[in-house]
Amino acid sequence: MKQKHTTLIEETGITLATGTLAKHANGAVTIALGETTVFVAATVANALRPGQDFFPLTVDYREKFAAAGRFPGGYFKREGRPSEKEILTCRLTDRPLRPLFPKGFLNEVQVAGMLLSTDSENEPDILMINGASAALAISDIPWDGPIAAIRLGEINGEFVVNPTIEQQYESTLDLIYVGTETEMLMIEGSADQIPEERFVEALEFAQGAIQPIIKAIKDLADQAGKPKREFELVRAKPEVMDIVRREAPAKLAEAVFQDNRREREQSVSVVIEETTKTIERELGEDGFEEHDVAIAFEEVQEDVYRSNILEQGKRVDGRGPLDLREIGSDVGLLPRVHGSALFYRGETQALCMTTLAATRESQSLDALTGGATTKSFILHYNFPHYSVGETGRMMGPGRREIGHGALAERSLLAVIPAEDIFPYSIRVTSEIMESNGSTSMASICGGCLSLMDAGVPIIAPVAGISVGLVSARNESGEIDRYKTLTDILGAEDHFGDMDFKLAGTSEGITGFQLDLKIRGLPMSIAREAVFQARDARLKILNIMLETLAEPRKEMNRYAPRITTIQIDPEKIGALIGPGGKNIRRISELSGTTIDISDDDTGKVMIYSNNKDAMDKAVAEVELISAEIVPDKIYRGVVRSVKEFGCFVEVLPGKEGLVHISELADFRVNKTEDVAKLGDEMWVKCIGIDERGRVRLSRKAALEEMEAAKSES
Repeated sequence: MKQKHTTLIEETGITLATGTLAKHANGAVTIALGETTVFVAATVANALRPGQDFFPLTVDYREKFAAAGRFPGGYFKREGRPSEKEILTCRLTDRPLRPLFPKGFLNEVQVAGMLLSTDSENEPDILMINGASAALAISDIPWDGPIAAIRLGEINGEFVVNPTIEQQYESTLDLIYVGTETEMLMIEGSADQIPEERFVEALEFAQGAIQPIIKAIKDLADQAGKPKREFELVRAKPEVMDIVRREAPAKLAEAVFQDNRREREQSVSVVIEETTKTIERELGEDGFEEHDVAIAFEEVQEDVYRSNILEQGKRVDGRGPLDLREIGSDVGLLPRVHGSALFYRGETQALCMTTLAATRESQSLDALTGGATTKSFILHYNFPHYSVGETGRMMGPGRREIGHGALAERSLLAVIPAEDIFPYSIRVTSEIMESNGSTSMASICGGCLSLMDAGVPIIAPVAGISVGLVSARNESGEIDRYKTLTDILGAEDHFGDMDFKLAGTSEGITGFQLDLKIRGLPMSIAREAVFQARDARLKILNIMLETLAEPRKEMNRYAPRITTIQIDPEKIGALIGPGGKNIRRISELSGTTIDISDDDTGKVMIYSNNKDAMDKAVAEVELISAEIVPDKIYRGVVRSVKEFGCFVEVLPGKEGLVHISELADFRVNKTEDVAKLGDEMWVKCIGIDERGRVRLSRKAALEEMEAAKSES
């Protein structure tokens, strides 16, 4: 696609272009790697909504089926609601963009991305982030970029920048790294128990690897960028801010130091109410707007929280910077559930449940851009309103729930056993019962315990913790004072600078996510947080192992057991039968679930929690896979009658001919005189010719059976 301005980044093979498409947008680019191409446009609202006191940034990314040369499924044949992958890409893009907008800039900004073409080799999510950065950089929207993103893998001990989808299968690291020219801004991903030292090396490597992309975006902005527009920044009225700063800090400092979240919130509400009355008396009801008070209190509360931590090392619940809240756990809570656990840390509770099922229950993936088409380990995270003492409409999972669930899922995936060791589909659900900070990390801890309670032979236990930050900058804009905080509360996340979630085993890191509210994080602080999280994680693991030291040896009696049978791969067709008739018959007859391995090895897996049902299914499968043996007697069913004899099925799908001369020990004139369609009869295999045709004899079977009866 030819555009007016094009920049090729030789180090990465990425091409940026602008100038032809979507010229009414404030900024629009196409970005390509290989034959994967993403279009991104950024637009801004010219006016504020009345009474607005928040920044409405919307990021939307969609994958079009035309990009892969495919029709959408379903009746309407058009794209529907966003997939989980599209939602996660939106979140990846939103989080690093948000901190770089000016404080007080509240005009709505929308960043829209669309997959135009995919080669099924290069992931589009990294292109979406870089495309959003470029679109904002060349636009007239005020934004302190650019930023750049890469995916970093590790294959055979070597770091690989933007590995292909095929290479990602070999990689022990999946790090999405976003940074500015000088500092880290956002990370997300997973690893195969990577040691902390190596993880920090990966972060440092990635910071260097994004520099050519940043330079290219700057070059594109020099060629095609618009001058930045001046927008009115929304601040509280000076008169309102003066009153709030005079009346509220001392009261807030007392209000926030309460035993629990609800008491703190109620005490803060009282301070806001009292101060608002003072504002009304001094300025009159028409002298201010509600959003003036909201903005002023947000700023003053932030100052109170941060100053106590920075100057006194004092957190609102009385802990020191490195202290964990009270931690506890329990397992085996729900008798019919295959595995269950409750994990709590302070006022955060996660009730986790593990369900085991046959491998056929694995989740199908659309895989529009390539990659895996199914996954057999799923973690779903649910965050109801009652967990924070609020009411609201009960709906399906939102973007936050999908993102938190994905983080917990990939953090545990590294320790899930391979299907040839534990051939089950596994689903973990995390129901957040109470929330005050890092529910995703509680979901990892509770999810791990529920897996162990279900008897899943995980490689190693996993725990997670979040590290926060409160910092102050000098006149040069550099951080000169800071405190890193272990196990942050919800308010410390809201008023602080960082939420750095890290999960792993005692050996290394398995999952991570960094969100910042400041415009960058020095590598030295990131390193400190990584090792601080490790120390906390080891403490949490010890507490978890006191509850359950290892996976249970026996599964819950309601969980499906599995028996694996190896049959001749050539017999798979006979086992399935025409249109699946045979395998359905066995499942319905026995009440079991039967899966056949798709690797052409002849492995058949039978699932049931009933021993009799299992035995019945095993016998049926073995019958189908068995061979007719010469000199053996069988009880068969007449399947067809001919003038010269009848064909008798002696094993499922296997039959032989009983010649008319072998039907009885006397002369038989008509086959129908002895054998009718559907009759059962005893027959003996008297031979199999070189073409595999089976000869059976009713006469020989009866003679042998009569002789055996006489001897007894």
